[in-house]
Amino acid sequence: MRWDVMGWAVVALLLIAAETLAPGAFLLWMGFAAAAVFLVVLLVPGIPVLAQVAAFVVLSFVSIQIYRRWFRKAARQSDRPLLNRRAEQNIGAVAPLDQAISGGRGRIRLGDAFWVVEGPDLPAGTPVRVIAVDGMTLKVQEA
Repeated sequence: MRWDVMGWAVVALLLIAAETLAPGAFLLWMGFAAAAVFLVVLLVPGIPVLAQVAAFVVLSFVSIQIYRRWFRKAARQSDRPLLNRRAEQNIGAVAPLDQAISGGRGRIRLGDAFWVVEGPDLPAGTPVRVIAVDGMTLKVQEA
């Protein structure tokens, strides 16, 4: 039994399996690189281990670049791009200030949540429109 051949087979399977546990696409492509090294070592015995590792590194880099350049661009666009971006879903919403904006900061209620807002100083009850988002802080202006 050739341990280098079996080693590359195991590395390829582990990398491809790891992609299912931590999806991000690059482990899959490194797994493909390990599978390519496995096939080369299987078909051409006697390749030094250092050359095998170098081939794996180069093939991993090339395969990840191929993924990033051609396959990642073709990814399907979501029909709901703001699905998990709750703060950004509020852009354009109008609501009265729950707490006056004083010193540039206040609070509004949108739906079932209270949001920290930033904008010009305004009294409580003034209707404001959300115009932008900075993290979880909504930027507002008087509506």
